Amino acid sequence: MRKFVAGVLITLAIVFIVRSCEDEKEDKSILEENSMLIQQEITNVSKLVVTEGHFAEVYNYKDSKKLFGSLLRAEKKAFVVVNADVTVAYDLSKIEFEVDEATKTVKINSIPEAEIKLNPDFEYYDVTADYLNQFDAADYNKIKKTVKASLMKKVEASALRSNAENRLISELQKFYMLTNSMGWQLTYQEQTIESLEGLQAIKPVILP
Repeated sequence: MRKFVAGVLITLAIVFIVRSCEDEKEDKSILEENSMLIQQEITNVSKLVVTEGHFAEVYNYKDSKKLFGSLLRAEKKAFVVVNADVTVAYDLSKIEFEVDEATKTVKINSIPEAEIKLNPDFEYYDVTADYLNQFDAADYNKIKKTVKASLMKKVEASALRSNAENRLISELQKFYMLTNSMGWQLTYQEQTIESLEGLQAIKPVILP
């Protein structure tokens, strides 16, 4: 009888150990699958988030050159109309993140700064120049540099950047919803994101 009971207990112990090993393997397999799914989804979202705008600039360019001391003055001028298409974008492929399987945490370490691109079209009107002060490449380069600087100020003062940030937040919401649905947590620079509203505090940082 004792041998029978001992045999039953040993058999039950073996069954328990085997099932525990199988459950552990299954849990580990699910964890690895979840980790791979999260990384794949983040990679799939790595597209440019773009906001587009259009700006116009009118610029009067004048330059004068003194000749023979201050006896003569040679002048040149141009009326310039600039139409520029502007894009504000985040290259999400540059997001730096970690997937920590041990703590079931997706850590976003940094988000790239917005990329602002200007595509200006210059049209020159009423271009006049004295014989001794002709237009040259330096003049056109100066005009382009001045106009681009002016356009950048307009872009910064507009709603383009904030609109792009809102688009960025909507993309990051996908990360939060995915991790939350799988029982994982999302952090940004060591701060845990506990709700969709918490994403509003995220601000891109300039990568080194």
